[in-house]
Amino acid sequence: MTVTNAIHNRRSHRLLSNQQIVSDEFLISAVTNTLQHTPSSFNAQSQTLMLLLNESHHILWNIVLDALKKIVPSSQFPKTEAKINTFSQAYGTILFFDNTKISNQLAENYPLYKHNVETWAKEQNGMLQSNIWLVLTELGYGASLQHYTELIEEEVKTTFNVPSEWKLIAQMPFGKPVEKPSEKKFVPVEERIIIKS
Repeated sequence: MTVTNAIHNRRSHRLLSNQQIVSDEFLISAVTNTLQHTPSSFNAQSQTLMLLLNESHHILWNIVLDALKKIVPSSQFPKTEAKINTFSQAYGTILFFDNTKISNQLAENYPLYKHNVETWAKEQNGMLQSNIWLVLTELGYGASLQHYTELIEEEVKTTFNVPSEWKLIAQMPFGKPVEKPSEKKFVPVEERIIIKS
């Protein structure tokens, strides 16, 4: 699959199965290579991630469920639980972080750009998320991007022994797609691009 095809085929898949498509060794290699080669400002490489498979993957979504149970009204919780269970039924989850120790050091080293460092950290993490998503698509996995960060960050750090300076950004459950997503609608592309020559 070409990069262009991966971009075309990448969609948000929320109904996923835990069927293995490639070996874990191949998956780990693909994710690691993508992390290593995703660009960052000043080559600071503050983007970090954690790949959760098997029991660790299920533990994460139990943490999310327990956190939501504390804030979602009981009458609405069955719907919430069903949604979280679709993520738990996937093959694995990738957690995206920013190493704030590196980002803070970058701000100190380049005071002229200090006000930009937080923006750059978000941008380069977004690039990593997109690159990982495209690689998963290329491998045949579906994925979605979730943001339960504020509810679960401390518990995730404690449970998985995450370094304190790693700031949780997003969660990406992935697995074999169970159903074809609905057709994606586009606004006229001419409204979104200006070409000058």
